[in-house]
Amino acid sequence: MQHSRKIRYIIAFLLLSISVLVFVAMNVCIGTVKISLEDIIASIGGGQINNSRILWDIRMPRTMAAMILGGALALAGYLLQTFFHNPIAGPFVLGISSGAKMVVALVMVFLMGHAIRVSSVTLIAAAFLGAMISMGFVLLMSRKVNNMSMLVVSGVMIGYICSAVTELVVTFANDAEIVNLHNWSRGSFSGMTWDNVIVMAVVITVTFVIVFFMAKPLSAYQLGESYAQNMGVNIRVLRVALVILSSILSACIVAFAGPISFVGVAVPHLVKSLLGSTKPILMIPACFLGGSVFCLFCDLLARTMFAPTELSISTVTAVFGAPVVLWVMIRRSREKVA
Repeated sequence: MQHSRKIRYIIAFLLLSISVLVFVAMNVCIGTVKISLEDIIASIGGGQINNSRILWDIRMPRTMAAMILGGALALAGYLLQTFFHNPIAGPFVLGISSGAKMVVALVMVFLMGHAIRVSSVTLIAAAFLGAMISMGFVLLMSRKVNNMSMLVVSGVMIGYICSAVTELVVTFANDAEIVNLHNWSRGSFSGMTWDNVIVMAVVITVTFVIVFFMAKPLSAYQLGESYAQNMGVNIRVLRVALVILSSILSACIVAFAGPISFVGVAVPHLVKSLLGSTKPILMIPACFLGGSVFCLFCDLLARTMFAPTELSISTVTAVFGAPVVLWVMIRRSREKVA
């Protein structure tokens, strides 16, 4: 039994890793301008190719961003589901992404309106502040309501309020660059630069490492707070760490790509079904890989399905993520009836 589980884990991680590599290659190769794998290999080796600027300045940063941010989004969803003991908790569903989006929009409007350059660090800080504000309201509501559906409804309402404020700011903005916030507010990996990729990679790698080293206390926390306390886990510190880390991940995603829907909810459940386990030491890296695959796949469809018109990434992720959320809710309701 133990041997078969190990084989399943190995197969699952191999599938996820291979899928990441395949979709990275597809995202780089496929587009309005076709780039062959031979050209990519030649360019990596220092050779000159016709479309080197498209490859290195546009597609490669975008692909890396989709891979990194997709993994971060799935990991943030997993942390929130663990924190709230709620299977459909996620940055988008609970309104955390919308809060981050609102503050980023306000900061961008103010700074651009005064001809001040907006740096990546400023955007992450603004998004983190917005995420923490929304998280505060969600935590407050979680103490008032015990029902899972009511918590989700509360998060959705918070999200609507934040989105309304954002739309109001964008609507009355005069500067052409500020008006482009409308496209960003719908979610997109376009326009990524290597500077963006480096910043997000550093922030998310540090956060991932911290989360990974929290696997053991998280495993105890999943079995109940009383059990975790008996195992020597400081519940207060763990809960604060979960709030801060999930907010950092959500902030980084919103700062660079805008709010992206359903990935944080759907991917952890798909990964859990693939692994057949809820162990954090397995779920943490698997969720990251699964989120990368999901977002790379959705971004490829967003770019190519109606080319040259590009869909927002949230439109595509909602098509594939929303059915998973519905499936989880139906399954939970059947379990309660049974």
